[in-house]
Amino acid sequence: MSCLCLGALGAAQAQGKLSGVVQDSVTHEPLAFSSVFLANTTLGVTTNEAGKFEFAKVPAGTYSVVGSYVGYRLAKQVVTITSAPQQLTLALAPTGNQLAEVVVESTPNDPKEYQKFTDQFLGRTAFSDQSHIVNPKDIIVSYDDSTKDLTARSRKFVQIDNDALGYHVKYYGMRFSSNDEDGSLSFYGEPVFEEMTPRDERQQRQWAANRAAAYNGSFNHFLKSVYDNRVAAEGFLTQQVRVVVNNRFDLTDSLRRTMLTQRPNGPFSKAEQDSLRKWSRAQPVTATVYPEARPIDSIRQVSADGRHVYLRFTGELQVAHFGEAPDPKYGRPMSPLGAISKSYSPLRQVSRLRLQGQEAEIQANGSLVNPFDVSAGEYWAFEKIGEFLPLNYVPPVVPAPAPAPARAAAPARAATPTRSTPPTRASASARP
Repeated sequence: MSCLCLGALGAAQAQGKLSGVVQDSVTHEPLAFSSVFLANTTLGVTTNEAGKFEFAKVPAGTYSVVGSYVGYRLAKQVVTITSAPQQLTLALAPTGNQLAEVVVESTPNDPKEYQKFTDQFLGRTAFSDQSHIVNPKDIIVSYDDSTKDLTARSRKFVQIDNDALGYHVKYYGMRFSSNDEDGSLSFYGEPVFEEMTPRDERQQRQWAANRAAAYNGSFNHFLKSVYDNRVAAEGFLTQQVRVVVNNRFDLTDSLRRTMLTQRPNGPFSKAEQDSLRKWSRAQPVTATVYPEARPIDSIRQVSADGRHVYLRFTGELQVAHFGEAPDPKYGRPMSPLGAISKSYSPLRQVSRLRLQGQEAEIQANGSLVNPFDVSAGEYWAFEKIGEFLPLNYVPPVVPAPAPAPARAAAPARAATPTRSTPPTRASASARP
């Protein structure tokens, strides 16, 4: 699962004031002109000469407030904004080698390993293809042959320009890892979004349409629909998944590997060929989807005081969204949650969820209080940074039109390319 959300925004109706100071944790001297931002949003400021900062109007909710300054480690605090003004102090610890790292050149990354990292971090969607990392030399990618682990980190932050959605993204404190053996992937950090300046009104409209398309059917869209008790109205269908572990998989896989190792070039008898085909089709885990839709009250729980909303279910949950066809580049790779034995229409986006505990708390804007509470597979695992929006993005009340393909034009005047979609689109009552 790709984890990005550190904080969450609450209802936009209530707002509060957040102010404070950024200082050296050792000397307690103020750090002038340091950066302070609310992670996963477009909200960011710079401290003044006295190291002070202020957010005058912050929507109520829970945030991760992050302070950054060259030569210091990141400092962050989780705060819950209410109508009452709040103050906090961010104490940044100095690092002796930070400035040296800015100057000293590191060993260049292996091109194949770096390309694999960018594919897995940015994603392979049509929008991801229009995103690029501005500072690749600041990223250190490593691959361990013994464990099959690919890891990546950055000295300061990863600068990403998303030309499809119109955002500059600074991704602080990136922790990335993937494993070739089990197919697992995770990344975590503290990003801040900045709106790009559109070239003209046409590009602004295109970005708005693309952002609406990225939000439509996303994990955050689903969570918000659960919070608002509008799962069906927003075009989602939830179904229970029955997972069965194949206890004979290890044996059959061992037999297949042994036969191929002993006779890599054959020949194989007809019976042996039949066995190899049968063993190759075996899966360690298979899953069957129950046809009945799960009622909303079977996955949505509200606290007795009405202040908290939870996603709660047992086993695994399949979530289909009928508001938009999958990205044309989606090849439906094997889900890390197991193989689905029943086919489904390509005109819907199908994902799967598994809770790490008994429940996961949802905020009003459709984000999780703890992003590690849920594992996602299939389509939502396919979408990566190239599809991500800031948590304070507000979708249009009326669903935005599907992005139109870009027209051919001179490079200097060409419209921003868009995600191409099949001519036929699934319908939904309203706009993971």
